[in-house]
Amino acid sequence: MDADIEIDARGLLCPLPVLRARKRLMAMVPGQVLVVRATDRASVIDMPHFCAGAGHAYLGCTEEAGTLVHRMQRGDGAVTRD
Repeated sequence: MDADIEIDARGLLCPLPVLRARKRLMAMVPGQVLVVRATDRASVIDMPHFCAGAGHAYLGCTEEAGTLVHRMQRGDGAVTRD
């Protein structure tokens, strides 16, 4: 499954990678896939937790040359919290 949009969050610390993902996902169409590249190790916990609470599908994380590559899919009827 290819990414529709990719965010470079390398060098950012929690909660910034999650906040950037949230903002971008809210602008996406349900079913689209977002990739977030991050270096913050806490994102391995934060991203799945965020997706579960917001109604998005967390598709997993891989590591490429020291960068965590998170994949998530915009949920249908995702919960928004402002």
